[in-house]
Amino acid sequence: MTRLSVNINKVATLRNARGENVPDVVEFARDCERFGAQGITVHPRPDERHITRRDALDLKDAVSVEYNIEGYPAPDFIKLVTGIRPAQVTLVPDAPSQLTSSSGWDVIGNVDFLREIVKTFKDAGIRVSIFVAPDVAQIAKAAEIGADRIELYTKPYADNYADDRENAIAPFVTASVAAHEAGLGVNAGHDLNLKNLAYFHDTIPYLDEVSIGHALISDALYMGIHDTVRAYLRALGNNTDL
Repeated sequence: MTRLSVNINKVATLRNARGENVPDVVEFARDCERFGAQGITVHPRPDERHITRRDALDLKDAVSVEYNIEGYPAPDFIKLVTGIRPAQVTLVPDAPSQLTSSSGWDVIGNVDFLREIVKTFKDAGIRVSIFVAPDVAQIAKAAEIGADRIELYTKPYADNYADDRENAIAPFVTASVAAHEAGLGVNAGHDLNLKNLAYFHDTIPYLDEVSIGHALISDALYMGIHDTVRAYLRALGNNTDL
């Protein structure tokens, strides 16, 4: 079964626009869990423009599904995550000012830095996933430095899905097989939505988890969060007759 982890950053963005606690990020996360999501993802950035450090701490005990914190492994981030000890940390190569992730790690070019970071998190009992492009050499290096999983950066697939979905997904199939053979779990995320998710899920082998935020929260404006979570679960082949 491929798990759905709901990225709730955009809920925090809306809340922060008024400076109050509406919508309530923690309650929203609980609702996602109640409606069937198998994980909650947050990306606390240094400027706290959406998820705050307080949110990240509060969510630790608020949800019982898998908790995934993603971000660039700066010292403050490492301190926050090792203090919380979520189920999973996803390392992304974002600069502090970036609006959203725009590339995977150059694991080969940052091997010594990432090896030390991976060890730090694993010593704290946290599963480590590294955000990468569908590049077999980078994936092999992620396995070599001790990562547990990779998260495939899926924007190129999403951008080319409408024109030629077979060619768009081909490198991701190759990457997933390579990751599996290297002993890595496979996650995926970025611009996956209800139009392209089912084909991605049905075609990619060994897919453990997808992390989806912007599209899912946008769909919830029209469909409501209950029906939206259920729709994404169905696209992943999950049984929603609960």
